[in-house]
Amino acid sequence: MSRSRDTDPPGPLQLVLGDEEFLAERAVSELVRRARQQDPETELRHFRTSEVAPGDLAGHLSPSLFAEGRVIVLTHAQDATKDMVAAIAEYAKDPAEGIVLVAQHAGGAKGKALVDTLRKAGAGVTTCNRITRADERSDFVHAEVRRKGGSISSGALAVLVEAVGSDLRELASAAGQLVADTGGRIDEAGVRRYYRGRAESSGFAVADAAVAGDRRAAMEALRWALVLGVPHVLVADALADAVRTLAKVGSAGRGDPNRLAGELGMPPWKIRKAQGQVRQWHPDQLAVAIAATARVNADVKGVAADPEFALERAVLAVLDARGAR
Repeated sequence: MSRSRDTDPPGPLQLVLGDEEFLAERAVSELVRRARQQDPETELRHFRTSEVAPGDLAGHLSPSLFAEGRVIVLTHAQDATKDMVAAIAEYAKDPAEGIVLVAQHAGGAKGKALVDTLRKAGAGVTTCNRITRADERSDFVHAEVRRKGGSISSGALAVLVEAVGSDLRELASAAGQLVADTGGRIDEAGVRRYYRGRAESSGFAVADAAVAGDRRAAMEALRWALVLGVPHVLVADALADAVRTLAKVGSAGRGDPNRLAGELGMPPWKIRKAQGQVRQWHPDQLAVAIAATARVNADVKGVAADPEFALERAVLAVLDARGAR
């Protein structure tokens, strides 16, 4: 993000597009911050799009007698009615000075007419797509650390993501806390000191032990993860990610991890680690493990009556496929 963009006031029409809640909230906060740099008295008003009538919105978008600054945020803009879209389209032809209209839209086909209307009107667009891949979460944390003025080693980055999980809000908080408490230089030892309990009981610890064929360690890590309340979905996702990673790396051959990183969409350290593990797996064994992780993914999302039992069954299936000791 350029300095001019950081310091300039936002344009009168803004679209925050995407379903990553934390990033969308941050984008709105950034727009408010920029507006208040121009006018510290700028007022913020939040409305759920489906709960405000077009006529009422027109009132909020009308300049006041004293021309105070105002940011109007419409959340869940994908729920906008045809009348609301028409009202915004009309307003967008001649937006009021000093007022910023922000539409927060989850993306997708629903409510696309509003997105098209704002784009056509020249709205500023901030994209906040959901982060689902492990390498994307690593990139996010790396950017967060740099944003806070720090640096983080690749080993520390891996441990931090494994320890904290997939929640961006928690990852951002952890990154900021570590930068503040380490003087800005974050290494693996420092992260392990802070997050030892969570790192050792996370879903990734379960998955690592399972694909390595260490039955005792895998079952112990699973028990601790469940005791400490690690969400079932995170354990299932970690197990699936570990098995998929082995399959992808195994099919790619023994190439240089740095060269394969772009092709496989994962960091070199992860490829290097998987290359060491996949030698112990036969493709038929991986197929069995992949089927087990696909099943547990559905189980923990409501198919199974007992998600904890489903997780235990999946971990054992992966261990058995591997020929665990």
